[in-house]
Amino acid sequence: MGTIGNHKDVIAIVLVFLLAVIFEYLEAFSLVEDETLSYRQILRTHYADPELTSPSEDILIVFTDEEFYGEYDKYPLRRVDLSTVIVRLKEMGAAVIGVDMLLDFNSAYGEDPTLEDALRVAGNVLLVSQAEFKGNEFVTMNTAIPRFHELTEPGYSNISPNSAISESLVRLHVYPEIGELDAWPFAVKAVSMLVGAEPELIGGALVIGDDIEVGLDQFHEFYIDYPLLPSGRDGTARLHEVIGMSVSDILFVEDEEELEDLAFLVDGKIVLIGEVAEVAHDEFETPVGNVYGVSIIANTISTILRGGPLQAAAPWLELFVMLALMGAFIATRLMQEPLKRNLVSLAVLVFYVAGTVMVYVYGGLILSMSYALLASMIAIGVINVRFYLNEMGQKALIRDAFGQYLSPKVVADLVKDPEKLSLGGEEREMTAYFSDIAKFSTFSEALTPTQLVNVLNDYLTEMCNIIIGLEGTVDKFEGDLIMAFWGAPTIQLDHAKLACFASIDMSKVLVPLREKWLAEGRPSISVRMGLNSGSMVVGNMGSAQRMNYTVMGDSVNLASRLEGANKAFDSGTMISEATYKGCQEDVDVRELDTIRVVGKSEPVKVYQLLERKNQTAGTIADLVAKFESSLSLYKDGNYKDAMAGFEACLEIVADDGPSLALADRCKTFIAEPPPSDWDGIFTLKDKG
Repeated sequence: MGTIGNHKDVIAIVLVFLLAVIFEYLEAFSLVEDETLSYRQILRTHYADPELTSPSEDILIVFTDEEFYGEYDKYPLRRVDLSTVIVRLKEMGAAVIGVDMLLDFNSAYGEDPTLEDALRVAGNVLLVSQAEFKGNEFVTMNTAIPRFHELTEPGYSNISPNSAISESLVRLHVYPEIGELDAWPFAVKAVSMLVGAEPELIGGALVIGDDIEVGLDQFHEFYIDYPLLPSGRDGTARLHEVIGMSVSDILFVEDEEELEDLAFLVDGKIVLIGEVAEVAHDEFETPVGNVYGVSIIANTISTILRGGPLQAAAPWLELFVMLALMGAFIATRLMQEPLKRNLVSLAVLVFYVAGTVMVYVYGGLILSMSYALLASMIAIGVINVRFYLNEMGQKALIRDAFGQYLSPKVVADLVKDPEKLSLGGEEREMTAYFSDIAKFSTFSEALTPTQLVNVLNDYLTEMCNIIIGLEGTVDKFEGDLIMAFWGAPTIQLDHAKLACFASIDMSKVLVPLREKWLAEGRPSISVRMGLNSGSMVVGNMGSAQRMNYTVMGDSVNLASRLEGANKAFDSGTMISEATYKGCQEDVDVRELDTIRVVGKSEPVKVYQLLERKNQTAGTIADLVAKFESSLSLYKDGNYKDAMAGFEACLEIVADDGPSLALADRCKTFIAEPPPSDWDGIFTLKDKG
């Protein structure tokens, strides 16, 4: 369960991309996808191979527009005049004549026989029809009236958009069940008549003759490749303005020579007769804007003639791209820094979008974009939410774990930058602190268990408040022992000073505490403190089930030994030379001796910590001055004068522990001088 919990975001991302693959295959969001196709198609028309993006020269649109109807003075085009146009186009060499006008009713003016004769004479006319569907199921075909239908080929022109919301016409759907009835889309039938071969559906492709094969997607659809149209003062030209001519140019011709002059525009082409007048309301939305119905047919014919330049990517390729994106976003989980992670994610998205656009523009390969983009954005959101929740949890953990042992300032710093809590430990220059109540066994025997707990709680609370107030970290309690350190989790360059200031303040707070306990009939206490500075390993240490943020190393051990070494001098607070050098401009000390503690061969010079700098005054200042001169005599081996000096110190402060200790040592050395090769270093016999 723990492993699953740590990877919930991965599971969510996998599910999101799995849904994206399913929705992409089913085209559940075709509205959004068609919008991306619109932008890609516009880029394709401007930057792809001109041979693929220019309007086809095999198609001619013969159109009726407002200008024609203004001259014609009637609406719509009469069937007798349509007959004239058809016959003349045949004479001009039109290979196929497609009429984009639904002739499914009888003329009220008796014009049908004339048109019937024209259709019989031409013999190559394709009339538009309408396929009726119920949902996606074919119902029937609405064709021209029988007298026209028998002389022509039918082709349905109603193309449905892919989305129930968007009206954009992007693809042509070829219904296999209708094809079996020899009923094909208008554009397919036009190409079929041009090449003289029946269309077939073979292996997921539309095949017409030996040279034309258009790949279909899983829905039996192919994408219409809309061409680049020139721009002018009035905006982008319409397709009929580029590859078209007005019905006026054919209908209102007065002699044969004019038709012969125009024949080169018609000869061997598929000619489409259709409406581009606004009154006809035959305009539809496409990826490149609104386009007249007859122009959509022309573009579809051009797409088929060119073998369907736009091809949907194979399902396996779509799946591969999805998996690659999913893997890329899951990999960003390894990046802890939010800015870097999101920049990489953005770069992946930009690369993906640029790649899909490039392969579409230059290769005609259609990779779905919207599904992957949506899944990617959700993945980025999931990863960021995961990091946010982890960060909040981490901050709460830091507050819970360190709030009782660190100053609010240090906790706030850790919450801001949890990286300062290095897992597994790191080596730093720090100061370690140990304190212990002298003669604790005797002290505790004088109290009941409840009294002892109350006294310890008072004592530990006061001590910890000072440690935390001076930005220290309380490591642990072991009975009456306090272990603390400075220099971690946050880096403190003045760790030695802060530790010494805390020790001085703790010594001062003990004075009113002793008075309070004495007033309550409890025994007085004396506390020993030891400090050492140096290289230590700090970090979360322990087992996977239980860890402790602590310090380790020889420097830590020495601090513990110095706490015990106080017993030999009755000095209260002892610091090492390393600690003193780290804050000698900030504290007053008294040099005590150079000693070897138990378990260490290296000597260490030790000092008694007295006060903040220049705060030692009165009898204590006199004591320190006399003690220093006496210690100098002791170091020179003048034990007699040194003893006299230490005894003089006792006249200043009768119970001064260091003076008593060194006076006794001098007395011993006078009676039994140390060996001649003695190095002057006093070796302690016990830990204290």
